[in-house]
Amino acid sequence: MDINGLSAIVTGGASGLGRATATMLAAQGAKVAIFDLNEEAGKAVAAELGGVYVSVNVADDASVAAGLDTAEAAHGVARILVNCAGIAPAVKTVGKENAPHPLDVFAKTVTVNLIGTFNVISKFSARLAAAEEIDGERGVIVNTASVAAYDGQIGQAAYSASKGGVVGMTLPIARDLAQHKIRVMTIAPGIFLTPMLEGFPQHVQDALGAQVPHPSRLGKPAEYAQLVESIIRNPMLNGDVIRLDGAIRMAPR
Repeated sequence: MDINGLSAIVTGGASGLGRATATMLAAQGAKVAIFDLNEEAGKAVAAELGGVYVSVNVADDASVAAGLDTAEAAHGVARILVNCAGIAPAVKTVGKENAPHPLDVFAKTVTVNLIGTFNVISKFSARLAAAEEIDGERGVIVNTASVAAYDGQIGQAAYSASKGGVVGMTLPIARDLAQHKIRVMTIAPGIFLTPMLEGFPQHVQDALGAQVPHPSRLGKPAEYAQLVESIIRNPMLNGDVIRLDGAIRMAPR
């Protein structure tokens, strides 16, 4: 699918992988809508890219519906959706003084990362299903999982469960949407230089990067965006998960 002139939505587009993806899409000629809760950063990115920012809570029905309304009014029916919104708490199943994992933290992680992803997918797809086909397809959805879906570390029970759910629903959603000519793919990134890691001292960043077999460094958000571009452009990429991790397999800690 040719990106130029298409309407695109990036959740979590105000920073990190989402921002890099929004930047790539705009550079390829897409009209980009940023869905994020960080208003200051979201508006700045949208202004930089000539797009629109919409304050959207991906886990809230009304918020997502309103966000899609705003994006559609600005750019027309979106053909591309990239789901990057997510949270990553680190809490052990049994913590200090034998305290159990707070259930609300686990529930919130699954709600944002898994249910939120599905919420945007279903509402986006329902609108796109009525649109005309372009060269034999209507659009493309790219989700963000994590290598934690496979190699979850200590303290990642909630995060891994949420990302494992994203991996698990990729194929059935692709099968559901095949009749509507909408493709669905998921990327499972390894260790990337996102805003959270940028706050770490350089020696910590270097140590994390050294764990990657090749290339032995942290992934660049632009490399995630590059894979998103390839997925959009290649019509045979559908219903699968691609690890983008430099061959790393995460240790327990």
